[in-house]
Amino acid sequence: MDFDLPPDDDPRRLAVRDWLAAHPSPSGRDLAEAGYVVPHWPPPYGIDADPIHQILIDEELTAAGVSRPSNPIGIGWAGPTILHAGTDEQQQRYLPPLLAGEEIWCQLFSEPDAGSDLASLTTRAVRDGDEWIVNGQKIWTSLGHQARFGILIARTEPDAPKQQGISYFICPMDSPGIEIQPIVEMTGAHTFNQVFFTDVRLPADALVGEVHRGWTLAKVTLSNERVSLSSGGALWGRGPTAGDLIDVVREAGGTTDPLLRQRLAQLHIEDEILRLVRLRTVTAAIRGEPPGPEASIRKVLADEHGQAIMGLAKDLAGPGGMLADRGPLGTDPALWHYGFLFAPALTVGGGTGEVQRNIISERVLGLPHDPEV
Repeated sequence: MDFDLPPDDDPRRLAVRDWLAAHPSPSGRDLAEAGYVVPHWPPPYGIDADPIHQILIDEELTAAGVSRPSNPIGIGWAGPTILHAGTDEQQQRYLPPLLAGEEIWCQLFSEPDAGSDLASLTTRAVRDGDEWIVNGQKIWTSLGHQARFGILIARTEPDAPKQQGISYFICPMDSPGIEIQPIVEMTGAHTFNQVFFTDVRLPADALVGEVHRGWTLAKVTLSNERVSLSSGGALWGRGPTAGDLIDVVREAGGTTDPLLRQRLAQLHIEDEILRLVRLRTVTAAIRGEPPGPEASIRKVLADEHGQAIMGLAKDLAGPGGMLADRGPLGTDPALWHYGFLFAPALTVGGGTGEVQRNIISERVLGLPHDPEV
């Protein structure tokens, strides 16, 4: 694709500016109904924007100081899967408030004994008339304590091979029988949770796609998850970028240390590579192609890049970097200290770096699968 962006007076830019003039402080619902939350989606949820059009919309919203709704798992993972395989009724019920950020979502995939080997999950869903009865346990459920709904995979055919006999559900998180327990991180924050299911009843229409065929949909979700987790800032799309750190060093007059200069140059190179890979991913999405192995490539690069950003930030603070109240070159210490403590999670969440490298080796390089033991 052509990475040279259209000029300032491009009609597509002007259309966004006209809309912003009419909506100077748009709500999440306003942005969703305009198609500006996921502009590459088809109407009525997006506007079928091609890659360049999407980038122009992003630039104009940023220039106006307008942020899209915050609902990372809903917009980035659940939404694309429901759009891909949900019924018309499911799409109409769940997608508008999801895109508007009015209903927060979580992901109910990982289990204590089914993390990297997710297909070995044991949470069961048994059909009982017009309902499904769910029993089991999930772990590392981000935002589970805030979510209105969760995307849940459970085993519905226990005698099937492990990547079969799995079904995909939409689970209201206030359902009787759900218990949510917090997992407090070493950062002191509470993002993750354990979720226990005891005879939780879900209606028949909570099923997404075909019964026993949920593993295919789980792979759609996981591919979109890897794209979402490798977006933008160093901390899974949040927090500072390499450019932010380089700007801090530039504003402080630079550094004469040759090793620090080399590390800063390496961060800039990685940041530019990731920007181009993100544009390639957007291009694939516009063509209607699901994220493929490039999602794993992007996640491996982005996770290690994020850890490098936070590690260098601490090193730039010198001996003070060992303290919680010191940041690089006089910047906000809380931001960098939290990021440094959180950074080890980057290469684990959403599929470990080792799992991603296995995917790359098999699907890109054509190497054989690991032998069965």
